[in-house]
Amino acid sequence: MASFSIDHHKARTGRVTWDDLDLTAFGTDRLPEGALRCLRSMHDVEHHTICYLREVLVTPAHRDPELTTFLSLWAFEELWHGEALAAVLDAHGEPAGTARVAASRANLGARDHLRPLLIGLAGWAAGDDFVAVHMAWGAVNELATRAGYARLVERAGHPVLTELVSRILRQEGRHAAFYLAQAHRRLEASRRARCLTRAALRHLWQPVGSGVMASAEAAFLVDYLFGGADGRRAADRVDRQLDRLPGLCGLGLLRGAVDARTTARPAVGEASSSRR
Repeated sequence: MASFSIDHHKARTGRVTWDDLDLTAFGTDRLPEGALRCLRSMHDVEHHTICYLREVLVTPAHRDPELTTFLSLWAFEELWHGEALAAVLDAHGEPAGTARVAASRANLGARDHLRPLLIGLAGWAAGDDFVAVHMAWGAVNELATRAGYARLVERAGHPVLTELVSRILRQEGRHAAFYLAQAHRRLEASRRARCLTRAALRHLWQPVGSGVMASAEAAFLVDYLFGGADGRRAADRVDRQLDRLPGLCGLGLLRGAVDARTTARPAVGEASSSRR
């Protein structure tokens, strides 16, 4: 497993930019409705990152300065990923940004209030080994997010979206590298961490954003991005990367989630509406 330099990462951190992209192109060359529906969900999930951070920091992770440095930079970059997607939605005349985020958070319910308490108690009981759970969980989520973005540009086939997402993917790649390096080191060092992490992922993990969006939207997102032969191959690649982490081989998390939420169909592309 490759090492990760937090100092190198600090030097490269920055907001994703799109000022040089012609977003007005979406006015005449709109994304297809399926892609827009995905973007709405992705927008909401990216803006929810700061709430995920709240849950990590109630665990022993807050004592590790390398972790807190990364998490600060991670939350900053993810915010701008959400803003970039908001700009695309706005170019389509779609609600986006603060008003949409506020509405999304207002619908989270009581579980949102209880999660930090429950995770804090679990972190207290498990100690430093619980940090390994979070790092492996983050690795799965980042790998799945990267694969989802890549599938979105394949299906949408829009050059402006492709360029914007390629910029997001470069940052997501560094995020995934951090989580993978941390998870590998912590899992390799502790049998208890391996057992806790495997159990948590097997019984509790769901696709990214499942707790933020309605279940129907989560199912659509998985089906749109990972349904069909091409999508399942992308899911399998994510699972093979997870297999390389100590103690986690054979979980098949993303493929299992895909099979549970998708309908069988051939792999097809989806061009933007004006090119169909």
